[in-house]
Amino acid sequence: MIKFIIRRLLMMIPIMLGVVLLVFSMLYFSPGEPARYILGDMATEEDVELFNEENGLNDPFLVRYVNYVLDALHGDLGTSYTTKQPVLGEILERFPTTFKLTLLSTFVSVVIGITLGIISAVKQYSVWDNIVRVVAMIGVSMPNFWLGLLLILFFSVNLGVLPASGIATWQSWILPSVAIGCSSAAGIMRMTRSSMLEAIRQDYIRTARAKGQKEMVIICVHALRNAIIPVMTLVGINFSRMLGGSSISEIVFAIPGLGNLIISAINVKNAPLVQGGILFIAVVMAFCNLVIDVLYAYVDPRIRSQYVKAKSKKAVNAAVKKEGV
Repeated sequence: MIKFIIRRLLMMIPIMLGVVLLVFSMLYFSPGEPARYILGDMATEEDVELFNEENGLNDPFLVRYVNYVLDALHGDLGTSYTTKQPVLGEILERFPTTFKLTLLSTFVSVVIGITLGIISAVKQYSVWDNIVRVVAMIGVSMPNFWLGLLLILFFSVNLGVLPASGIATWQSWILPSVAIGCSSAAGIMRMTRSSMLEAIRQDYIRTARAKGQKEMVIICVHALRNAIIPVMTLVGINFSRMLGGSSISEIVFAIPGLGNLIISAINVKNAPLVQGGILFIAVVMAFCNLVIDVLYAYVDPRIRSQYVKAKSKKAVNAAVKKEGV
């Protein structure tokens, strides 16, 4: 297990370098000068040249890329063009809000998706199954920001029971969490349904029923435990996607999160903040995928036994080799 984690951590290095190169290239070759966005249209050529010189924008592409990578390895993601503050500090200030929103959205998606998926599988081809599948299709097809606008119109404008923006109170988190989590819940529901249908048709389920085991225990313990592995993969992917893809929803609900910060930086071509934000999200997403892979071994005993067998086999080979010597 330790070797697996170390190998995954080493694999993150070329991935992060590729992410930085891609984002750096897109910002470098995109039209427009950052100095014109930051200083305004009234800035003189001398002001623009001074800005470019202070921020190293006159250096060649490769020099700027290598310098950025070397600084990033030491924890320096640059300085924001607009606030003149360290990029890492601004990211860490906004990230807890985005992380909290992602956690709440993931909770909503898991509760709704797994519950409806189990109902749909147990009640296959029934009215409930048809209703759940229609709801899932709508959830997959509807964009998050569009659902968010509908929720604001209904619960905030018409009913006036929930805040439309901000994060001042705990009620403010309800609408954005539901808006972001519903589309993910649809995918989780479909995955849970297909996995549960495969699990409840296995021989051990029929054996449990023959022994007189309660149906609730059969579904929630025996079947769900074996069907949850692919669902965990999807939950991890959705968590990473929501962590980096909730930018528009943050703008709709006026949430001061990391996504909102990156979008604002893109509008003024604040390259250090954009690069640092995307790199930070990429690192967090890579660690989230690593955590999901490690959790497999604790959820599924079959996967855990593979590591135990590999370790035992290695010990036996070492002992045989030692005896042979």
